[in-house]
Amino acid sequence: MKKYHYEIITERLERKIIEKIWIAGEKLPSIQKLSEQYQISKNTVIHALHDLEASGRIEARPKTGYFVTNLFEPKKPTKLSPPTLAPMAVSLPNLFNDIMQRGAAFDILPNSLNTSPSNHIVTLNRHLNKAQRSHIQRKVMHYDSPLGSKDLRFQIKEHYRSVGLNLAAEDYCITAGCQNALFLALMASCQPGDNVAVESPAFYGVLQLLEQLQLNVIEITSSSAEGFNTQKLEKALEKWQISACVVTPSFATPSGANMTEESKRQLVELANHYDMTIIEDDIYGDLYFAERPVPLKAFDSEERVILCSSFSKSLSRDLRLGWVAGGRWHKKISRLKLVTQLACNQSIQQGLHTFMAEGFYRRHLYFYRQVLKRQREQLIMCIQKHWPESIRFNIPQGGLAIWVQIDQQMDIAQFYQIALNQGIVLTPGALFSASGYYKNYLRLSFAHPTIDNREAAIRKLGRMLWT
Repeated sequence: MKKYHYEIITERLERKIIEKIWIAGEKLPSIQKLSEQYQISKNTVIHALHDLEASGRIEARPKTGYFVTNLFEPKKPTKLSPPTLAPMAVSLPNLFNDIMQRGAAFDILPNSLNTSPSNHIVTLNRHLNKAQRSHIQRKVMHYDSPLGSKDLRFQIKEHYRSVGLNLAAEDYCITAGCQNALFLALMASCQPGDNVAVESPAFYGVLQLLEQLQLNVIEITSSSAEGFNTQKLEKALEKWQISACVVTPSFATPSGANMTEESKRQLVELANHYDMTIIEDDIYGDLYFAERPVPLKAFDSEERVILCSSFSKSLSRDLRLGWVAGGRWHKKISRLKLVTQLACNQSIQQGLHTFMAEGFYRRHLYFYRQVLKRQREQLIMCIQKHWPESIRFNIPQGGLAIWVQIDQQMDIAQFYQIALNQGIVLTPGALFSASGYYKNYLRLSFAHPTIDNREAAIRKLGRMLWT
C-alpha cells in the first residue's frame, strides 16, 4: 500500500532516533529546517512530529521545540556466559504443555476480554464463508493435491516477490501451519540422532520438534543486539557434524533479534561449505515496524535453505495454514506431507487466495503493523511505570514480544504457579533453552493491548516479583 508523505518522514525521523543519530534529550531540528531538508511542506513535517509525539519518541516543550524522550531508551539484557557448545538431547519441562493448554503462548491474561476484530478479519471471514459454499460437491468428494492450492501458492509467491525473493509457485507447498512446515523440513533433512543447531534463546516449538524427532541440539548464541552468531556456529561445525540449522532471521522470539544481510550471507556460505541444511522460520517477517527484512532464502545459492512460515501470527491463530519452500528437499517434503497430513482444507485455501488477490492481506498488514507498534509502546510504558529500574529489556523493531531480564537471583519458573493463582500466565525464559539458561528471563507479548485488566496484571506481577 502506498504510504503518505508524512508516514515516510515519520519513519525516517524515527530511524534517526533508533540508530542514535539523535540521542535522548537532544533537540530536533526546527520545523523549517526539516521542511527544507526533506523538501516537503511544513504541514507534512508537523503531522510526522505529532505522530512521533503520540508514540512517545519525542516530546514538545513550549516555546522551545521538540526533543527526543528517554521513554523508550532500551536497557538491553546483559550478556550471559554462552550456552555450552556441545550436542545434547532435548527434554522440555511439563510447563510448556501447561502454557499451551491454557492458550497463553502470547498472552499473560488469556481469559481477559479481547478487542473486537478488525474490519479486515471480518472481510477474511466473508471470503472464507463464500469459499465454503462454492464447489461443495467437488470438495466433499476429492482431496486437495499434495502441494496445495495453486492459486494460493501463486499469491504467496507474489507476496515474497515484492520483498526480494523470486521463486515459482511450484516451489511452495501448503502446510498445516508453520510448526508443521518446520516438522516436515526437519524430517526431510535429518535422521534420529543427528545434530541440529538452533539460536539461543530458541523458539520452544523448535525444541519440542527436536525432542519428538530424537534430534540433538547445539545452542548457538543469539542476542537482541547482535543477532545470530555465525562465528560460534562455525566453531561448532569444525567440531561436529551438523545436519541442519534452524533460525528465525527476522524478529526472532523471544530475543527480537535480526540477522544482518552480511550474517545471512555468512550462514549460507557455511551451509554450502559444511553440507548443512538451513531451515528459515520467517513467521514474523511481515510484522516489521520500519523495513521488511529480505528473507534469508533470497541469499540461497545452492538450494540449501528451506523457508517456512504461516498466516498464524500475521493474520489469525485460527488459520492453521502455512507454507514451506523446500529447495532441494521439495519433493521429499511433498511426499512427507502426503504421508503425515494427506491434504489441506480446500475452502480455507480458496478463501485466502481471494482475500490476498483482492489486496486485503496487504492492507491488513499495513494497519496491523501500526496496531502492534502502538501495543509495543503500551507494554513498554506499563513496564517502566510499574516495574523497578533494575530490569533490562530489548525494544524490538517487529514481531510480537519483548525479552525481559529480571534480577539475576530470580528463577521465573518458580513464580509460575503463584502467578497462575492470580489468573496470570507467565512464559519463563527457561522454556527457550534446552540447557537450563535464561532462568531470570521472561517473555512478554504485545499481541494484545496493555490496558485495563492486562495493565493491572503487569502491575500485580511487578508487586509479586519484587516483594
